[in-house]
Amino acid sequence: MSEAHVFVIGLLLAWMAGIRAYLTVFGVGLAGLLGWVDLPPALQATQSWWVLGTAGALAVAEFLADKIPGVDSVWDLLQTIARVPAGAFLAAATLSPDGELGAGALAAGAGVALAAHTLKSGTRALLNTSPEPASNWLASATEDAVIVGGLALAIAHPWIALALVLGTSVLGALLVWWIWRVLARGVRRLLPARGG
Repeated sequence: MSEAHVFVIGLLLAWMAGIRAYLTVFGVGLAGLLGWVDLPPALQATQSWWVLGTAGALAVAEFLADKIPGVDSVWDLLQTIARVPAGAFLAAATLSPDGELGAGALAAGAGVALAAHTLKSGTRALLNTSPEPASNWLASATEDAVIVGGLALAIAHPWIALALVLGTSVLGALLVWWIWRVLARGVRRLLPARGG
């Protein structure tokens, strides 16, 4: 695998960690343990039963918390302290042939994870303004499927996965920006009407 492929996989793992850190760590560890991929030295710790068990239990907790409107936003806020460092670690560990984590790779991974986390949190905050829970459940299930499918695609076809991530991230960011603008415009119209 070329250095460019490894770099892309590192960024993809950071992006996925920004959405579902525990599921991403569990998936990486499981893929290594089952021999689907040869993990670099710094990622081999994810294959341990302790890491797999902990990440798996936290992934289940996140799966449940993420389906409840309101609770998911609180969970997202708390997970900022886990998702960004997890993304930084996964990117740097993927890019490290000798187990040493480089500062540039850590910074790049943290930036990618923070961008994905911000987009996810902003989208979910918008969905929580809707009175029905179906959109929240659908968004959460979609995120779960994206991470599982994304892990498989990142391993098999990293360039295709990168193109999909970039495309969906840009579209998602534009959609969130547009919806926030529409909501802000509606609130501005509503406030003067109440005052008059």
